[in-house]
Amino acid sequence: MTAKTYELKTFGCQMNVHDSERMAGLLEGAGYVRAADGADGADVVVFNTCAVRENADNRLYGNLGQLAPKKAARPGMQIAVGGCLAQKDRDTIVKRAPWVDVVFGTHNVGKLPVLLERARVEQEAQVEIAESLEAFPSTLPTRRESPYAAWVSVSVGCNNTCTFCIVPQLRGKEKDRRPGDILAEVEALVAEGVSEITLLGQNVNAYGSDIGDREAFGKLLRACGRIDGLERVRFTSPHPRDFTDDVIAAMAETPNVMPQLHMPLQSGSSRVLKAMRRSYRQERFLGIIEKVRAAMPEAAISTDVIVGFPGETEEDFEQTLHVVRESRFAQAFTFQYSKRPGTPAAEMDGQIPKAVVQQRYERLVALQEEISWAENLKQVGRTLEVMVAEGEGRKDGATRRLSGRARDNRLVHFARPDEPVRPGDVVQVDVTYAAPHHLLAESPARSVRRTRAGDAWERRNAEPEPGGGVLLGLPTVGAPASQPEPSGGGCSAC
Repeated sequence: MTAKTYELKTFGCQMNVHDSERMAGLLEGAGYVRAADGADGADVVVFNTCAVRENADNRLYGNLGQLAPKKAARPGMQIAVGGCLAQKDRDTIVKRAPWVDVVFGTHNVGKLPVLLERARVEQEAQVEIAESLEAFPSTLPTRRESPYAAWVSVSVGCNNTCTFCIVPQLRGKEKDRRPGDILAEVEALVAEGVSEITLLGQNVNAYGSDIGDREAFGKLLRACGRIDGLERVRFTSPHPRDFTDDVIAAMAETPNVMPQLHMPLQSGSSRVLKAMRRSYRQERFLGIIEKVRAAMPEAAISTDVIVGFPGETEEDFEQTLHVVRESRFAQAFTFQYSKRPGTPAAEMDGQIPKAVVQQRYERLVALQEEISWAENLKQVGRTLEVMVAEGEGRKDGATRRLSGRARDNRLVHFARPDEPVRPGDVVQVDVTYAAPHHLLAESPARSVRRTRAGDAWERRNAEPEPGGGVLLGLPTVGAPASQPEPSGGGCSAC
């Protein structure tokens, strides 16, 4: 019997990306295989949805509408909808798209294969939305996107009440994993060949509040530093309210914690931050940036900014520009405010006209582009350690280049070295050119270090998996200032 195929379509933050890895692991454990790229339709299509953008439902129903005739023409095909939008709109999805077979929420990802089978046997839609977390999702099987880099969740949920964000309503209150469980997962991943992990949480540096230890996150970073074979540790996304001096010290003093920080700003105006319920003000934010730079002068800092929050004046916006100039962010995810149904901000007075928001947005993007380019120019002439991450990279004329990430997460394109190099290996390259969103090393690498991570990639690709095998790209943290979709978890997803 030919195995049934599946396709996963993921929207939103890193938390959703990691959840999709779990869904893939569950489906493959149940006997499904991933549909090959370019295949004419999968037997099961799963949408892992995001609810933080105003047009999230339009995107979902547009995709579902395109699948309706395909499903009608293929008896046995199934469609499942999960994630944050499913958690929020549980009662309306099947009404608006009656050809959907399964609707499941953020707290019961583990039920996906069972619900698909039940829908098949009973020949009716299955809607199951848990109101709270039944078991920590890291206990579920996972099909990782990369054999050499991995997400590791330290917590789920969020205790903040930002007025523009619906995530706490959909993910629930913060629930922390025990430190021993986290470290055991990291050690197991390293034993499999993983050399880079990203600690993940909606509010990652609040880790410890659920277990009664305010310094737990700094301790966790230091503990990761003692794991032999773990070369790179990153985390996303922290909240300025919980960013303490002990975390800065742990970053600076732990060699395998990368000199990179994603610190969501949202607004530079203290008045707007108060309206957002962000629990910090401009002075506090700039103080954190100053301390980080004092402890790690080479750190690359990125951020999130929302333009046009209700009631934002021109003076408020100028305060945001001021903080951006002072902070010298390497990158910024910039967003035009859009209403999230169910959030307090959606009902606030002073909604800003679209034309004004657009004009401010363009000014912010232009400023950040200028800063990003200037910060990248400082890297020209330096020798950087780059982990090969993105397959063939870019092709310039007859020159084929590889790509990867520097320790501070900057994207680097570099000339292919004479000796073989694999994703997960580490090269030393001399930067010769800088653009706002990438660096270029035009000369061959100074050195290539073959790694256990590269060995893991090679083993995984020795026998291609059904449906196209491993995805080569390392999940990207950081993107151009004008990128319309968020990259980080937590506040970056808002």
